[in-house]
Amino acid sequence: MTPPIRVDAWAKVNLFLHVTGKRPDGYHLLDSLVVFAGIGDTVEAVPGDRLTLTVSGPTAPLLDTLNDDNIVLKAAQKLADACGVQARAHLALTKRLPVAAGIGGGSADAAAALRALMELWQVAPSAPDLHDLALSLGADVPVCLRGAPTRMYGIGDKLEAAPALPPAWLVLVNPRIGLSTPAVFKARQGCFRDALPVTISPVDAAQLAAELRRRDNDLSAAAQSLVPEITQALSLLDATPGCLLARMSGSGATCFGLYADPASAQQAADQILAHRPGWWCHAAPMLSTP
Repeated sequence: MTPPIRVDAWAKVNLFLHVTGKRPDGYHLLDSLVVFAGIGDTVEAVPGDRLTLTVSGPTAPLLDTLNDDNIVLKAAQKLADACGVQARAHLALTKRLPVAAGIGGGSADAAAALRALMELWQVAPSAPDLHDLALSLGADVPVCLRGAPTRMYGIGDKLEAAPALPPAWLVLVNPRIGLSTPAVFKARQGCFRDALPVTISPVDAAQLAAELRRRDNDLSAAAQSLVPEITQALSLLDATPGCLLARMSGSGATCFGLYADPASAQQAADQILAHRPGWWCHAAPMLSTP
């Protein structure tokens, strides 16, 4: 029996996110430094006589797997169409990340499915074609396909390598409340802000935090107005020993704390879960390479 091709779908974290403008078609322009945390979902692919998907894992019940709009199935079908092959495979998604959480769970799953199926089907679209295919699935899919620290700007279509980042650890906290990206943008008030990419390579996590404090997440206030638990999550992170920075990621309800060492991060996660045992909370390394 052919062993499954296994690809990790790491959580995407926006260390900062500036809203820099809005296009005539309504899409907002962003500038963000994206990294990935060493916790995520997993996609496995094996040969099949048709395209199927099963989902398991602790957050699987939150996902509608019977919907034809499922992003993993859409990614598979688009790749097959683009490469002129039959969409035949069985995909198994192990879901650990919360849904609609601002950490790119669905986008990371789609990117992982593309990687697994390119290997299974032995296809290799050109880099521009693969980028366009990923972007057609969602604004975060191209950066998740890249899977490394990245400056993401435009509508998510423009990517460039971030400067080298130091070792650091993250604590991700989500109150298990989904948050719609369109709802957050609709609630957002205020002016647009200039892009401010990170151009230096911080020597350590403390210097990285100092660079990030010069920037912000421009969607945070709007998200907090819709989900007040985000404010609680930020306060809990701020109160943990060793927290260098606490901020919301993306447009969802997940917040992160930045820490210099794994012991501090794990202690913080344990402390938060003691206060909010029903929340989703995990410590993980910040991944500096794909």
